[in-house]
Amino acid sequence: MVDKEKPRSLDRIDRNILRHLQQQARLSYVELADKVGLSTSPCLERVKRLEREGWIEGYYTRLSAERLEAGLLVFAEISLHYTSGQVFDDFRREVDKWPQIQECHLVSGDFDYLLKIRIADMAAYRELLGEIIHELPGVRDSRTLVAMETVKESSAIAIAD
Repeated sequence: MVDKEKPRSLDRIDRNILRHLQQQARLSYVELADKVGLSTSPCLERVKRLEREGWIEGYYTRLSAERLEAGLLVFAEISLHYTSGQVFDDFRREVDKWPQIQECHLVSGDFDYLLKIRIADMAAYRELLGEIIHELPGVRDSRTLVAMETVKESSAIAIAD
C-alpha cells in the first residue's frame, strides 16, 4: 500500500537499492545490504519504505515466451469509433480480460491504442484478431506489426545518479 503522504526524494543509497533490485529482485537483504554499503536492518527498513511510498510496485519473474508457446510477438494498432465517451472505458475493460494482451497503451497519432500481444503462432493470432480484437467494443480498424526479431526487450527503468 502506498503512503498518502508525499514520498521523500531518493538519495544515493535508495537509487542504488532500486538499481540492484531491478537487476536481481531475488537478492537477499544480506546481499543487498552488502552491495549498497549498509547493514542488513537499515537496508531492510529502506526497502520497506520504498515499497510503502510506491517506488517499488512489485517483484516479478520473467518467463520464457518460447517455452510457454507464446513465441510470436505482435503489436496491434487499434482505431476506435467515437460513438460515445464510454467507448474508451468499454474498450479498456474488455482488453483487461485477455491475458495474451500484455500491454495496452492509449497513444497519440493515427490510431488510438497500441497493444502488445504474445501468442503461440500466426494461426492463433488470426483467431485472436477475428474472434477477440475485432469484437472489442468500438473497434473500427486494426493494423498488425509482427516482430521478426527482438533486438532488445527490457522492463528496466533508467535510474539517474
